[in-house]
Amino acid sequence: MIFRVGGTAMAGKTILITGAGSGIGRATARTFLAAGWQVALMGRRADPLQETAAGEAALILPADVGDATQVDAAFDQIKAGWGRLDVVFNNAGMALKGAPIDEIAVADWTALLSVNVTGAFLVARAAFGLMRHQKPQGGRIINNGSVSAHVPRIGSVPYTMSKHAISGLTKTLAVDGRRFNIACGQIDIGNAVSGMTDKFAEGMPQADGTLRPEPSMPVQHVADAVMQMAMLPLDVNVPFMTIMARDMPFLGRG
Repeated sequence: MIFRVGGTAMAGKTILITGAGSGIGRATARTFLAAGWQVALMGRRADPLQETAAGEAALILPADVGDATQVDAAFDQIKAGWGRLDVVFNNAGMALKGAPIDEIAVADWTALLSVNVTGAFLVARAAFGLMRHQKPQGGRIINNGSVSAHVPRIGSVPYTMSKHAISGLTKTLAVDGRRFNIACGQIDIGNAVSGMTDKFAEGMPQADGTLRPEPSMPVQHVADAVMQMAMLPLDVNVPFMTIMARDMPFLGRG
């Protein structure tokens, strides 16, 4: 079957979206399903993934991105079911309550690291291996960074460190992938409405110690931006895209 998006023909294009049970992952998954892509949904629990699919024929892959065995098993299912993978949206992530570094429990740091860094590494590793060896060779990895990969909020050491790590992953894969026809880019998101942004309208701590509401934007804009990146030919790449609510503190943070 041939699908068309923006005038471009697609024949059964495939994408894996991690963290697909809510928020940005859910909105992006539904956008790709509506566009006729074959979509694999990865998350820890099957029920939210089924809710995301909303009756559409998605590939449901309950897995913890921080567990190498579970990630590899999920990719084995993709390979067995589809034979190839065109795009990965490496989206799964978590945040912690803001606090000075000496008030952050080591256990909380370790939990965040497992998802935001180890999870992103394991998914990228499995995707790179599949894309490198499939025929025709190649594919695209889109990492979910954050404006925190550039400018931190106060009290956000674990999250900010993890997002700087994502930038390092993106840059290295963008170079390593060239000889295998693998493109890698990053979308840095600021104040998209999701489960992680409920408090933005109530007030967020600022670097000067004040608490102020911040503008936000509908999450659909992020899903549309990921689609735009995914639709590019593999000899074209967007290394970094920043999409944010126009008036949120970003360039003016601090």
